[in-house]
Amino acid sequence: MNFRLRQMEIFRSVMLTGSINGAAKLLFISQPAVSRIISHTEQTLGLKLFSRAKGKLIPTPEGIALFRQVDEFYDHALQVNNFARDLAQGATGTLNLSSSPCLSYSMMPLAISRFVARYPKIRVVYHTTLLNDMAIEVLSNKVDVAVAVMPIQHVNLKVEVFTSGKMACVLPQGHALEREASLSLADVARYPLIAHHPGILFGKIVTAAFHDAGLELRSRIDVFQTDVACSLVRAGAGIAIVDEYTASAGAWSDLVVRPLAQAITLTPCIVRSAFDREGNHADKFVEILRSENTRH
Repeated sequence: MNFRLRQMEIFRSVMLTGSINGAAKLLFISQPAVSRIISHTEQTLGLKLFSRAKGKLIPTPEGIALFRQVDEFYDHALQVNNFARDLAQGATGTLNLSSSPCLSYSMMPLAISRFVARYPKIRVVYHTTLLNDMAIEVLSNKVDVAVAVMPIQHVNLKVEVFTSGKMACVLPQGHALEREASLSLADVARYPLIAHHPGILFGKIVTAAFHDAGLELRSRIDVFQTDVACSLVRAGAGIAIVDEYTASAGAWSDLVVRPLAQAITLTPCIVRSAFDREGNHADKFVEILRSENTRH
């Protein structure tokens, strides 16, 4: 019996993602390769690690017990790797972060700024990522913690809502709706509208809000990024419904922002792996993020 490191890595990835397809994406290899190695591992160990029901993999009790050992071993290997890197760099550690793009204008910069002021010897690596990619980044340990503008669902993620926000309407200066203190969706529907594509989260929640108000959302332009919507408003292409975090950013100070009478709520959340060990740099950052963004 010989349980090789590569087999451990692939077994762990299947357990984390819950599927052969998810493990293949996580490791950037083919699905047949993952299936072949899992089957070979079961034969080598003489254990049935997964039951297969209706195309889904269900871990057996033996598979769950083995995963606990493998995950503990993998965590220790990561600690050794980080320790070796810190020895080479002469640093005390690195914190890897990601967030939804709309949170990169003020929320994340403020929290990161406070973090590096408090912990000057900890290096921060930060980038933005889309919600669809966030789970893989967290589960593959590419980032220690992610901050999403809306909750994402995954059995192996811990998701904590820590504040709330809303969508708002962005207008060019001098627009007919500028004199209104707040706008109904019926008001917005009377003008050429720039909206998020209905296939992404922002598009879905705005479309649902129009539907609940008995209206049909008829957009002139569909976008995938909120800052693009603001740029189009600035250029005179229409008005837009966007998140308040982007709308209130200093980059759009020449645009007019109005709240919506029918609230479309956002619930930013902290996203971490369910297998994450406490007591690391991520905990320090999460503490700062919570303290600066008390939930409404």
